Amino acid sequence: MKTKVITLMVAIALLFGYTSCNAKAENNSAEKPTESVSKAEKATTMLTKEMFLEKVWDYENSPQEWKYKGDKPALIDFYADWCGPCRTAAPILEEVAGEFAEEVIVYKIDTQVERELAAVFGVKSIPAFLYIPMEGKPTMASGIARTKEDTKKMFTQNINNILLKKQQSNEAL
Repeated sequence: MKTKVITLMVAIALLFGYTSCNAKAENNSAEKPTESVSKAEKATTMLTKEMFLEKVWDYENSPQEWKYKGDKPALIDFYADWCGPCRTAAPILEEVAGEFAEEVIVYKIDTQVERELAAVFGVKSIPAFLYIPMEGKPTMASGIARTKEDTKKMFTQNINNILLKKQQSNEAL
């Protein structure tokens, strides 16, 4: 039964073209990239717990009430250096972050370093992306599309639809 469920989950992931890694991996040193994902970022900002509490949400003082502290919408990438899909998404997200730099803040949280932050949002597979609009609750999405173009399109559509509340025409979809 367990094998059937896993097979079904893999089939669904392949069908929809999204890939992700199990966020519970502890020590995958053999799978570490030659260059850390976090070293390549320029338009994104790494978040520690302290920075998260200051800039995003102070869940320690108001755990029952979501109160976004930012001055523009945000996208948070929960990732790990050993995760292949995370390494694939990083340069694409960096490109998108540069394109939306005036309108959206893009943060990154290393789930291996900031385990508590990943736990607060129930991150179980990575990459996971938290879209935080100025008003209302955040929305979590995980995985990336098969191609760079589709992944970039996914980020752009989610930023426009969830964060900026812009509805794209059917031609753009």
